Amino acid sequence: MKFLTSTMRVLFTILMVLLKFSAFMIAMFAGAYLLAPMGTINSKNVDLSSFTSTPNEMMMVLFNSEYFSGYLFSVTIALVAFIAYLMWQLHEVAVHRAEENRSAHVQLVFALSLCGLFLHKAWWVLAIIIAFTNWRQIGIGMSDVIRRGYSWPSDHINTDTSLTER
Repeated sequence: MKFLTSTMRVLFTILMVLLKFSAFMIAMFAGAYLLAPMGTINSKNVDLSSFTSTPNEMMMVLFNSEYFSGYLFSVTIALVAFIAYLMWQLHEVAVHRAEENRSAHVQLVFALSLCGLFLHKAWWVLAIIIAFTNWRQIGIGMSDVIRRGYSWPSDHINTDTSLTER
Protein backbone atom coordinates (compact mmCIF):
# COMPACT_ATOMS: atom_id res chain seq x y z
CA MET A 1 0.00 0.00 0.00
CA LYS A 2 2.89 2.38 0.79
CA PHE A 3 4.42 1.64 -2.61
CA LEU A 4 1.17 2.53 -4.36
CA THR A 5 0.79 5.72 -2.33
CA SER A 6 4.35 6.86 -2.98
CA THR A 7 4.04 6.01 -6.69
CA MET A 8 0.82 8.00 -6.96
CA ARG A 9 2.42 10.93 -5.15
CA VAL A 10 5.38 10.91 -7.59
CA LEU A 11 3.06 10.66 -10.59
CA PHE A 12 0.92 13.51 -9.24
CA THR A 13 4.03 15.66 -8.77
CA ILE A 14 5.22 14.93 -12.31
CA LEU A 15 1.75 15.70 -13.67
CA MET A 16 1.62 19.00 -11.80
CA VAL A 17 5.07 20.02 -13.10
CA LEU A 18 4.03 19.22 -16.66
CA LEU A 19 0.74 21.07 -16.20
CA LYS A 20 2.49 24.18 -14.84
CA PHE A 21 5.08 24.07 -17.61
CA SER A 22 2.34 23.74 -20.24
CA ALA A 23 0.42 26.66 -18.74
CA PHE A 24 3.61 28.75 -18.74
CA MET A 25 4.36 27.92 -22.38
CA ILE A 26 0.77 28.66 -23.43
CA ALA A 27 1.01 32.02 -21.67
CA MET A 28 4.33 32.75 -23.39
CA PHE A 29 3.01 31.83 -26.85
CA ALA A 30 -0.15 33.87 -26.24
CA GLY A 31 2.07 36.78 -25.22
CA ALA A 32 4.14 36.28 -28.35
CA TYR A 33 0.99 36.36 -30.51
CA LEU A 34 -0.36 39.47 -28.77
CA LEU A 35 2.97 41.32 -28.68
CA ALA A 36 4.09 40.39 -32.21
CA PRO A 37 2.55 43.48 -33.86
CA MET A 38 4.76 45.68 -31.64
CA GLY A 39 7.93 43.86 -32.69
CA THR A 40 8.50 45.33 -36.13
CA ILE A 41 11.76 44.07 -37.57
CA ASN A 42 13.55 46.90 -39.35
CA SER A 43 16.51 44.94 -40.66
CA LYS A 44 14.85 42.36 -42.91
CA ASN A 45 16.63 43.48 -46.06
CA VAL A 46 20.19 43.31 -44.73
CA ASP A 47 22.77 41.95 -47.17
CA LEU A 48 24.19 38.85 -45.47
CA SER A 49 27.46 39.07 -47.42
CA SER A 50 28.51 42.02 -45.23
CA PHE A 51 28.98 39.64 -42.27
CA THR A 52 32.23 37.74 -41.81
CA SER A 53 30.48 34.67 -40.43
CA THR A 54 27.06 34.58 -41.96
CA PRO A 55 24.30 32.93 -39.95
CA ASN A 56 22.45 30.15 -41.66
CA GLU A 57 19.21 30.88 -43.46
CA MET A 58 16.96 29.20 -40.88
CA MET A 59 18.33 31.33 -38.05
CA MET A 60 17.82 34.50 -40.08
CA VAL A 61 14.21 33.50 -40.74
CA LEU A 62 13.73 33.01 -36.99
CA PHE A 63 15.43 36.27 -36.06
CA ASN A 64 13.44 38.22 -38.65
CA SER A 65 10.13 36.88 -37.36
CA GLU A 66 7.83 39.27 -35.48
CA TYR A 67 6.48 36.34 -33.48
CA PHE A 68 9.96 35.48 -32.23
CA SER A 69 10.40 39.10 -31.22
CA GLY A 70 7.05 38.99 -29.41
CA TYR A 71 8.07 35.76 -27.68
CA LEU A 72 11.31 37.33 -26.45
CA PHE A 73 9.36 40.34 -25.23
CA SER A 74 6.87 38.17 -23.30
CA VAL A 75 9.69 36.12 -21.78
CA THR A 76 11.40 39.33 -20.72
CA ILE A 77 8.21 40.60 -19.09
CA ALA A 78 7.74 37.27 -17.29
CA LEU A 79 11.34 37.32 -16.08
CA VAL A 80 11.06 40.88 -14.74
CA ALA A 81 7.79 40.01 -12.98
CA PHE A 82 9.35 36.89 -11.44
CA ILE A 83 12.37 38.84 -10.19
CA ALA A 84 10.07 41.49 -8.70
CA TYR A 85 8.10 38.70 -6.97
CA LEU A 86 11.29 37.16 -5.54
CA MET A 87 12.50 40.55 -4.32
CA TRP A 88 9.15 41.13 -2.58
CA GLN A 89 9.37 37.68 -0.95
CA LEU A 90 12.88 38.49 0.27
CA HIS A 91 11.67 41.82 1.57
CA GLU A 92 8.78 40.19 3.47
CA VAL A 93 10.89 37.45 5.08
CA ALA A 94 10.86 39.28 8.42
CA VAL A 95 7.08 39.57 8.47
CA HIS A 96 6.63 35.91 7.56
CA ARG A 97 9.06 34.85 10.29
CA ALA A 98 7.29 37.00 12.91
CA GLU A 99 3.91 35.54 11.89
CA GLU A 100 5.34 32.01 11.93
CA ASN A 101 6.60 32.46 15.51
CA ARG A 102 3.31 34.13 16.52
CA SER A 103 5.34 37.05 17.76
CA ALA A 104 3.76 40.02 19.48
CA HIS A 105 5.88 42.25 17.25
CA VAL A 106 4.25 41.41 13.90
CA GLN A 107 2.85 44.90 13.36
CA LEU A 108 6.15 46.51 14.36
CA VAL A 109 8.07 44.22 12.01
CA PHE A 110 5.61 45.01 9.19
CA ALA A 111 5.92 48.76 9.78
CA LEU A 112 9.73 48.58 9.89
CA SER A 113 9.70 46.45 6.76
CA LEU A 114 7.69 49.09 4.91
CA CYS A 115 9.99 51.82 6.23
CA GLY A 116 12.88 49.77 4.89
CA LEU A 117 11.17 49.56 1.52
CA PHE A 118 10.45 53.26 1.15
CA LEU A 119 12.83 55.14 3.47
CA HIS A 120 16.09 53.39 4.31
CA LYS A 121 17.30 49.78 4.33
CA ALA A 122 18.50 50.06 7.94
CA TRP A 123 14.86 49.83 9.05
CA TRP A 124 14.54 46.54 7.16
CA VAL A 125 17.65 45.21 8.93
CA LEU A 126 16.10 46.20 12.27
CA ALA A 127 12.90 44.37 11.29
CA ILE A 128 14.97 41.25 10.48
CA ILE A 129 16.70 41.45 13.87
CA ILE A 130 13.40 41.85 15.72
CA ALA A 131 11.75 39.03 13.78
CA PHE A 132 14.55 36.50 14.25
CA THR A 133 15.29 37.29 17.91
CA ASN A 134 14.11 34.76 20.49
CA TRP A 135 12.42 37.20 22.86
CA ARG A 136 11.40 34.48 25.30
CA GLN A 137 15.06 33.57 25.91
CA ILE A 138 15.99 37.23 26.31
CA GLY A 139 13.20 37.67 28.87
CA ILE A 140 14.32 34.59 30.80
CA GLY A 141 17.92 35.80 30.76
CA MET A 142 16.99 39.27 32.00
CA SER A 143 14.81 37.77 34.73
CA ASP A 144 17.73 35.61 35.85
CA VAL A 145 20.01 38.65 36.02
CA ILE A 146 17.47 40.57 38.10
CA ARG A 147 16.83 37.56 40.35
CA ARG A 148 20.56 37.11 40.98
CA GLY A 149 20.88 40.80 41.80
CA TYR A 150 18.23 40.57 44.52
CA SER A 151 19.61 37.38 46.03
CA TRP A 152 23.29 38.40 46.04
CA PRO A 153 25.05 36.59 48.90
CA SER A 154 26.38 38.88 51.61
CA ASP A 155 29.72 37.04 51.80
CA HIS A 156 30.67 38.43 48.39
CA ILE A 157 30.53 42.02 49.62
CA ASN A 158 33.98 43.33 50.42
CA THR A 159 33.94 44.05 54.15
CA ASP A 160 37.71 44.23 54.43
CA THR A 161 38.32 47.64 55.96
CA SER A 162 42.08 47.18 56.28
CA LEU A 163 42.64 49.09 53.06
CA THR A 164 40.50 52.02 54.11
CA GLU A 165 42.06 52.35 57.58
CA ARG A 166 45.48 53.51 56.35
